[in-house]
Amino acid sequence: MPLWLEVVLRTLSSAVILFILTRLLGKRQISQLSFFEYITGITIGSITAYLSLDVDTHWYLGLVSMVVWFLVSLGIEYIQIKSKKARAWIESTSTVLIKDGKVLEGNLRKEKLTNDELLEQLRKKNVFEAAQVEFALIEPDGSINMKLKKEYQPLTASDLGLKLPASSEPQTVIMDGKILDAQLAASGKERPWLFEQLKQQGLSPEQVNLCQVQANGELYIDLFEDQIKSTESPE
Repeated sequence: MPLWLEVVLRTLSSAVILFILTRLLGKRQISQLSFFEYITGITIGSITAYLSLDVDTHWYLGLVSMVVWFLVSLGIEYIQIKSKKARAWIESTSTVLIKDGKVLEGNLRKEKLTNDELLEQLRKKNVFEAAQVEFALIEPDGSINMKLKKEYQPLTASDLGLKLPASSEPQTVIMDGKILDAQLAASGKERPWLFEQLKQQGLSPEQVNLCQVQANGELYIDLFEDQIKSTESPE
């Protein structure tokens, strides 16, 4: 077998195996990563590259290594689900960085953060004064969450004593020119109604990139030609 063809086959096989293992590990592997998930991602990716290019080594050795890492990751996730102590040790716990407007310098040093980095994260959340923050903490995945003091929080309907009706989920009824019958039924509409709405706009489903029945009953239409219209659904 030509060397270039062997590399192609190894690469395609590695990509398929990596995709399958990632799907089996679940969505956590593509979300904000914990320490162990970060290590796992780097290691499995390195093994995949090694398996693709190192033609002097038996391919099945790389496969065995990938499967072992997969089983280890699966085992770690199972332990995390079953044990809070193990979860805290593996992923660490949240650390408070600001309390009652006071920056906790010791915790900041513990997490290897500077004041500049902390303030930058606050600005990303549209907070420019640390004094407005009731508490802020860094999560195990490295993200920083915070809560403003009561007097700086925006008013809500609950604060005004208002009770708003629940809104329904918008339903995508056409995508890429194809009618999605399940979503159309979930919106309480049928094909004749949809065809009538499109006809009023001089459109056919094949011209529509995306169409949604919104919570307020309006029909949102986005065409492949990037013309966007919003029409109110008739009673």
